[in-house]
Order: sequence, then C-alpha cells, then structure tokens
Amino acid sequence: MANPVIGTPWKKLNAPVSEEAIEGVSKYWRVANYLSIGQIYLRSNPLMKEPFTREDVKHRLVGHWGTTPGVNFLIGHINRLIADHRQNTLIVVGPGHSGPGTVAQSYIDGTYTETYPDITRDEAGLQKFFRQFSYPGGIPSHFSPETPGSIHEGGELGYALSHAFGAAMNNPSLFVPTIVGDGEAETGPLATSWQSNKLVNPRTDGIVLPILHLNGYKIANPTILSRISDEELHEFFHGMGYEPYEFVAGFDDEDHLSIHRRFAELFETVFDEICDIKATANTDDVHRPFYPMIIFRTPKGWTCPKFIDGKKTEGSWRSHQVPLASARDTEEHFNVLKKWLQSYKPEELFDDKGAIRPEVTKFMPQGELRIGANPNANGGLLREDLVLPNLDDYAVREVEKYGHGWGQLEASRRLGIYTRDVIRLNPDSFRVFGPDETASNRLGAVYEVTDKQWDAEYLSSQVDEHLAVTGQVIEQLSEHQMEGFLEGYLLTGRHGIWSSYESFVHVIDSMLNQHAKWLESTVREIPWRKPIASLNLLISSHVWRQDHNGFSHQDPGVISVLLNKNFNNDHIVEISFPADANMVLAVGERAYKSVNKINAIVAGKQPAATWLTLDEARAELEKGAAEWKWASNAKPGEEDIVIAAIGDVPTQEALAAADKLNGLGIKYRFVNVVDLLRLQNSSENDEALTDAEFTELFSADKPVLMAYHSYAHEVRGLIWDRPNHDNFTIHGYQEQGSTTTPFDMVRVNDIDRYKLTAEALRLIDAEKYADEIKKLEDFRIEAFKFAVDNGYDHPDYTDWVWPEVRAAGVEAISATAATAGDNE
Repeated sequence: MANPVIGTPWKKLNAPVSEEAIEGVSKYWRVANYLSIGQIYLRSNPLMKEPFTREDVKHRLVGHWGTTPGVNFLIGHINRLIADHRQNTLIVVGPGHSGPGTVAQSYIDGTYTETYPDITRDEAGLQKFFRQFSYPGGIPSHFSPETPGSIHEGGELGYALSHAFGAAMNNPSLFVPTIVGDGEAETGPLATSWQSNKLVNPRTDGIVLPILHLNGYKIANPTILSRISDEELHEFFHGMGYEPYEFVAGFDDEDHLSIHRRFAELFETVFDEICDIKATANTDDVHRPFYPMIIFRTPKGWTCPKFIDGKKTEGSWRSHQVPLASARDTEEHFNVLKKWLQSYKPEELFDDKGAIRPEVTKFMPQGELRIGANPNANGGLLREDLVLPNLDDYAVREVEKYGHGWGQLEASRRLGIYTRDVIRLNPDSFRVFGPDETASNRLGAVYEVTDKQWDAEYLSSQVDEHLAVTGQVIEQLSEHQMEGFLEGYLLTGRHGIWSSYESFVHVIDSMLNQHAKWLESTVREIPWRKPIASLNLLISSHVWRQDHNGFSHQDPGVISVLLNKNFNNDHIVEISFPADANMVLAVGERAYKSVNKINAIVAGKQPAATWLTLDEARAELEKGAAEWKWASNAKPGEEDIVIAAIGDVPTQEALAAADKLNGLGIKYRFVNVVDLLRLQNSSENDEALTDAEFTELFSADKPVLMAYHSYAHEVRGLIWDRPNHDNFTIHGYQEQGSTTTPFDMVRVNDIDRYKLTAEALRLIDAEKYADEIKKLEDFRIEAFKFAVDNGYDHPDYTDWVWPEVRAAGVEAISATAATAGDNE
C-alpha cells in the first residue's frame, strides 16, 4: 500500500518554541474550552450578546466537562508540535467523555466546516454547531466517526492504546500521541496494552506516545493511578518499558502562559527523544528503547468554577459531567455559567461576525497536516485492494478424482496456505494477529514468508521459533489486543485477519459491537468516510471439536452477538460456515476482497472430508446456500424430507444421516448453507434469498430437518417470516459438553447422525418407522458405552465415508494428502 509521507517526519526543532506559538496555544485552549462549554449548555446566542438569558440555555444538558479541558490543553500542544515539525500525526483520544473538546478541535482547524458546509464559521454556524451536540437529530457526545480526525470512538473505553499501536504498525512516518484517561487506565484491555511496546519495531513502525491524563476521578470515585506515590507510578511505567515524564499544572495560581511554556519545553524534550529513537533505529541494529510517555496531572474540570453551591467543583468528581445542571432553571446558576463563559474572554477569540480570529489559529498546521484532515484518520483514502493469488492454485483437486467426501484435511490450514501468499504479495499492508493461536488454528504456513514481530528478549533458536524484530504476525495472549490492533490497522488503510478459539471470541463481544457500530454509522450516514478493509475473524477450535478441552471451551455464542448487528440493510456482518477446505478458500477470498464488513469465518481445524470442488463452493457462496444434488436422492417435490446443514461438523453428521436414510428408502434432498444471513427473512434483508429461492431450496410444505453449528434459536429468529418455517426442526448446540470424544460431543447435543436419522423418520412417519427409530436410539447408547469402555469412538462412527468415496475404493480412502498450494 502506498502510504504517502506527510510533511518531513522525525525532525528536531533545534530552537526554543516561539513565544508567538505559545500564545497561540494559549488562545487555542481558551477557544476550545469556550466551544466545549457552549456545546454542552447553549442552544442560541452563542457569543452571549445582550440580552443573554436563561432561554439561551438548552433544556436538556447532556455532555461531560471534567476531562475535556485537559484534553483541550493537550490537543492544542499537539497542534503546535505538528506545525513546527511538519510531523505526520494521528491522535487517539481515549477518555470517552472528552467529546466536546475533540469535536471543537475539528471546528477550530476548519475540517468540520469543510466536511459539513452548513456549519459555517460565523455566528449562525456557531449556533448550529452548539445546538447539534447531544441534541435530537444532531451528533453524539463522543469523538465519534462523525468527527473528522477520529479513528477511536469515545465509547470504546479501554482500547485507545491497542488502536494506536495498530495504526502505527507498518506506518513508519506516523506519530500517534494517545491520550489515556485515568479511569480508562483501570480497564483490563488498557492495562494489558502497555505491553504493546514489545511488539513494534521503531524502524518499520510509527511511534506511539502515551499521555496518561491523571485528573484524579472517575464519575464519583478517585482513580487508582492518581492516588499512588510518584515513585510507585514511575516505577510501574518504567517496568513496563517506558521513560515517564511527569507534568503537573493547575493546582496553584501559576499563570497560563507559564504553564503552556513549561509544557511546550517538556513536549520538545520528549519529541527529541523520539527523534533519537527513530534515528538510531534507522542506522544501527534495532533494539527496544525505553519509549517516552507523559504523565499529565491536572485538576478535574480545570478552569470551571472552583466552588458551586459551596461545594468544591474544580478538582473534584463533581465536575465530571455537567457542573451546572440547573443553569436554565435558576438565575443563580445561570449567572455562574455566564461568568464562567466570560472568563475565557470570547471577545478576544471571535470577531464581530462570530468567526474565530485568524491570530488564534495562526500557529496551527495546514492542509493534510491538520488533525482533522490527516488521511490516516480516514483510512479508506489510503486503502488499496490486495493483490491476491489465483485461488485455483490452492484448490483441493482430489475431490474431482475420488469423489465428494474425499480425504481428511484441516480446512483452516488451507486458508493458512492461501494467506501465506497473500502476505507474500502484500508484505507491508497485510497482518495476521492471534492470541498465541496462529499455528494452533492452522495458519502456520504464514511463517514460511514472515515471522512474529517481537522486540523483547530472545532465547536460542532451538527454543524460540519464528520470532524476529520485524514480521507481519503479532501474537499476544489477549483477545482485546488482537482485535484492537487489527481495528487500528484497518482504520488507517490496511488489511488483515485474526483468529481465536471460538469460545474465547466472547472476550471481545463489546469490541466487535463497537466496531460494528462504527461501520453502521459510516455506511448509513457518513459518506465522506471512505470504505476500509473488512475485519476478518477466523473462529476456529470450535464447539464441536473442543472435546479435548472441555465444557469451558465449548460456546458458539458470539454468533448471537453478530446477528444483532444485521439490521437496516447495512450489510456490515457476514457469518460464514464453510463445510470444507475448498469452501473456506472461497470464503477467505471473498473476505479479503470485501470492505466495511465484519467477516466471521467459522471453520474447524481438525481433519475432515472435502465435500465440494472449488467451482461448486464458489457457486454456493454466490447464493449463500445450495442443494447438493450429488448428495440428494430425490427431485424437488418428490422428497419426503429436506435435510439441511450449517457448519462443518453438522454437515458431516447430516450427510451421514442422509446416507442412512437412503439405505432405508427415504427420499430426501440435501441443502447446505454457508452464508447464514442469506436465510434471514427477505423482508428484513435485501441481500437474503428471495422467498421463491428459499422455497425452491427448502420446499413449500415438506418437513425440514436442519443440523446447525450454534444455538437453534438463532436460525428460528432469522426465518420466522419465511414460507414453511413451521415445518423446520433445528438441532444445534444445547449447552451440553465435557472433555469427551467427538461422537459423544455431538451425541449429548442431539446432533449426531443416529439422532438426526431417527428424528427424520419421526417427522416422516413415527409410527411406521418405530422399530428403526428404536434401533437408532439403542445404538446411540451402545456407541456411548463403547467410548466409555475403550476411550475412543465406535468404528461405525469413525470409519464412515460418503458412498462416492467408498465406491472409489481403498486408493481413495487412503489418499489423504492434498498438496495444492504447498509447492512454493
């Protein structure tokens, strides 16, 4: 990917910061604070021209002040540094409640008006700007996707550093100052993300500067890091691999220019150190430095009234949200608000027409150097399509020779081989992430072309494998980190995939939810945000083959979370259940080509049959579902029942049941579904199967027996308005499991082939087939007892193959090694 270098990166100033720039930052801080308060409180009369009355105050006061002035201070200084150094800079603002300041920033640098021309830079535009904030029909109160310059929504508490480091990867010119709230610092994801500095390379990646904003309080309680000694705080961060610089301001009567001057000097010292780190990395052997960070300690609600109603406000938790909640209701509070607004001297900051005076913004960066205009914050501007290898070169061709159901291949390993060559062709714009599970989930072929990036201690090569200071694979045993890294990487214009054991994807349910909301907002309402590459998630080590790890590892419930994101025809979620290796290739290719989606690929890693040719897989994927005519023994309308399957193990069990039904003379058609959301009611999803297509697959009036990978209610919730839905009987995961055998795992959840066969016979004619049903139920008990007695499954279960392969003979059954795609 071509990521143009903006400005001249990593150059020291080699001179004191000018007094003119310091005065400019001071004015920026005042105007940003005024704009922030105005957004919270004012619905009209934005410059308080007389008469200024309580009617000018919003009826409903929503927003947060407490963290905002400190964030405004920092953003002002970041602007100054960008302008003086012409440094390519993306900011990440972690405090979720600093929205008034971050929105104000893009208004000040002009990008807000460029993006939304109706928010003009005059009094009328200022009134619209104030009124829209946290207002019906307006904008949210966070640094949301609606705001130019943002890649991190303020509601995503805990992920700021993960996003920042993901943005910096393979982005060597990018400086990412990241403001971390002290409340946010108490979350698990943020606490573990301090370790990210061991997973980046100062030569090939950008630099993240964490700025811990200690203002002392959360909503109503003190924060931990603000209530420990300076010595303990410094030792903690030094132990994490940082060189902390502390800055304290606002607790005495020091004048503001002096405070700005002190911080500008500190910021230059820190940036000089960063420049030295980059210079060293570009000339010497790369070694991990102690990266600088800033501990920024200020009062909460800095510059608001020190006391309100006799209670301490500035420097206390009372300033967290709206310090003057009765500003419209009481004259006393209104007068306090008026005095507070006047304390910023708006007449010095705005001209007679209500525009910000040019001398206020003179010190700020211009063009793409502006925070709101940096293309890294609108990653679709930088994204280029991946160069993808020819998928046909990776197909499992033995199916064509030996028949459907050939072999025992690990489907996700096939995706790993394909992904290996995606990295080979896109060495700087595609990454693989995983919480210690890249090889476990069978993506290990990628290590043939890249290593795991690692910048901590190394042991001998006999112990440490595939570790290097550069690499396109990142592993840390934190699902939060993997999701956050990939999100940051995608939002700045690159591509990737991460994998996890199915049950542990639940750890990041809220992160998937937040990324989905970002995409929903983008697709639905923000056309100026260009499409970003999709978030690809390989969900492997799944419920049906976690028989060796036990009940704690058996949970497919992330599918329910993702299904909740598929409304309003936004189409930002794809949930794929490839039944075999060729289908996982087709799904992977589609995912790597797609944009603005979350692609959940549920694919097993254990040896299993390959049912489809690659061409058959592609054809099914195009529609989302298909009848497998080679597995059916009846034509439409002639069937006694439709057998359907979603997922690799359910497909295996359903096909084995179909084989038994065939031996009993039952007429059936077999349908496989790969794209779950194509089943959704067509009235709710304009990309789903039409009702006519649904009926063609599942019949108008015949019983349908479906084996489903996850919870049965998920499918029932999708098809409630479909033709023939009352005739669907769905067997899925029933929250039963243990450390057991593969057969017993499907048995305890009533999805095994014997149970499915018996259920099909009941649906057709329970009385007629009563004897066969009893035999099947008895054999289930016998097969379970066999496993208990022997420790392995009954040969009737383990030795079954599809009739085509049986007919091909011993050669087909014993030929289990596919080599396509492995020869490079």
